[in-house]
Amino acid sequence: MAESAVKKAVGLHVRIAKRAELGTKKAVLIRLASVLAALIAGGIFILIIGYNPFPVYGTIVKGAFSTAMAFQATVKIMIPLLISALGVTLAFKMKFWNIGAEGQIIVGAIFASYFALFHDDMPHVLLIIIMLAAGIIGGGLYGLIPAFFKAKFNTNETLFTLMLNYIALNIIVWLRDGAWADPESGGFPKIARFSANAQLDKVFGVQIGWIIGLVLTAAVFVYLRYTKHGYEISVVSESHATARYAGMDPKKIMLRTMFLSGAVCGVAGMVQATGSDMTLATSVAGGVGFTAIIVAWLAQLNPIVILIVSFLFAVLEKGSSVMQSTFGISTYCADVLQGIILFFVLAGEFFVRYKFVAGGKESKS
Repeated sequence: MAESAVKKAVGLHVRIAKRAELGTKKAVLIRLASVLAALIAGGIFILIIGYNPFPVYGTIVKGAFSTAMAFQATVKIMIPLLISALGVTLAFKMKFWNIGAEGQIIVGAIFASYFALFHDDMPHVLLIIIMLAAGIIGGGLYGLIPAFFKAKFNTNETLFTLMLNYIALNIIVWLRDGAWADPESGGFPKIARFSANAQLDKVFGVQIGWIIGLVLTAAVFVYLRYTKHGYEISVVSESHATARYAGMDPKKIMLRTMFLSGAVCGVAGMVQATGSDMTLATSVAGGVGFTAIIVAWLAQLNPIVILIVSFLFAVLEKGSSVMQSTFGISTYCADVLQGIILFFVLAGEFFVRYKFVAGGKESKS
């Protein structure tokens, strides 16, 4: 007679838990370890595709700093990334997940481009000021749309802002193929290049967007840390009920903050269109709005650190393009290398904030 037996599979459960306050020294060590791991993993990938990682890494750094022109190109890449990261930081501080920086950049560029294309006979300084104001208004209004629906109907702002990106992109396509089509393009779909009067001036060989970015860095830092509005944002981020108890209006604060978030991203669009592209194109945002989210989080929503992180991202992007041309590495391999480095750096930030905890054993019959 066979004996009945109960088999128990014992599993060890692991969960993710938020860390208690981590000391500065430990946090720095984790971040340094993640950077080292990124370089090692990237080096292994470079070896696999048949290159020596040391000269490749050297070329990335050299490509961003070797000449004045290379450094200017690095700063040029940094400008829209810095400004849009500052924009999403305003929303994220309030725990409003603005994934729509791309769309806000695009709409800011569209508003500014209208004056560049059809009112470029104004005095240069006045025209630049008007285009800057138009970029602010355009991006701000586009940021208000998801905030209004969130305040009125409690919609999901992540999905709402994400979908608005594609609407904005297709507005450019509609304008490019219709009312704003360049009559001298010979049938090629494009919008006319801006006149010299509608282009941003240069300082030290780089369009003045870098000055605008530095001013915005200081302004956002002061706004969030030292103003009443900044304090209200921090209270709303913790609890709407607490904010109401303190006499604040969370909906009003949400609308105001999202207008500002979109407005700053709109400035990035204006700067990119009039300072770098010299026209309005579907590539005016070019993924910057999504990268800005990563920059903002890596910098822990600190505007000063955002300045540093956005510069490092620009170094990596500029250096990678030089690496491609020097070694004949394909665009895809360069993108994979950037992704590997970014993955490990983000993993370091994860382990600064969280840890794996063994949840004990659980018996299953």
